[in-house]
This record gives sequence, C-alpha cells and structure tokens, in this order.
Amino acid sequence: MVKVFVTPACAYCFTLIEFLKEHNVSFEEIDVSQDEKNRDYIIEKTGKMEVPVVEVDGQTVVGFDKKKICKLLNIKD
Repeated sequence: MVKVFVTPACAYCFTLIEFLKEHNVSFEEIDVSQDEKNRDYIIEKTGKMEVPVVEVDGQTVVGFDKKKICKLLNIKD
C-alpha cells in the first residue's frame, strides 16, 4: 500500500500525485493539514514537518525524491 501525506498548498505534493497517476500507482492521499493524527505520525516517523511524504510498505521518502520513489515502486522512468 502506498500512502501519500500532503497539504493542499504544496506544489511538490501536486507534482508527486500527478507522477503517481501517470504511472498508474494506486495510493491513499492523506491531507495532513486536516488530519492531526497523521500529521503527528509523519513528524514522529520522519522527525520533520515536511510534505510530501511517501510511505511504501513501511519505507518512507520525504519530499518528491523521484529516484528513491521510482526505486521503491519499481518504476522505470
């Protein structure tokens, strides 16, 4: 399962979501500006208050790090 933690005002979040859609990746989008529990979760998990955060099978990538995300999802880009 792929989870994407975002905020509405984040341009990198939008770019990441479009990238995942282009590659037909199913994901759950979580708006941490409206979800305090998940906001606290990503801060605890990453030590940062930064979005986007991508979680793939327990592995976490902070920011739109295309190379790392492609590797986790086996995307050839």
